[in-house]
Amino acid sequence: MIIREWRGRAVKSNAAAYPQHFRTKVVPGLQQLPGFLGAHLDHRLVNGKIEYLVLTKWHSIAVISGFAGDDIGKAVVEPEVAAALVDFDDRVQHYEVVETV
Repeated sequence: MIIREWRGRAVKSNAAAYPQHFRTKVVPGLQQLPGFLGAHLDHRLVNGKIEYLVLTKWHSIAVISGFAGDDIGKAVVEPEVAAALVDFDDRVQHYEVVETV
């Protein structure tokens, strides 16, 4: 299993916009992709901004290209998301799961 990590940041006054997009657009789209196993959306306050951490779970690196395209390290950020955030990572990290409990 592979974990794909991405982060974005929003101002507190617009804190609800990204979770709403994640819930209504991102998750339904991901659920249609073969090899998608689940996702987490977390947040924390950092330097006065809300930082979102998105962790998606995938069967393998190979299936991630169905979502991300040829450059699997490039973040997939739709214009609607970019407008809701003050900044975001343009690259993602991938981790191979060693053990789950």
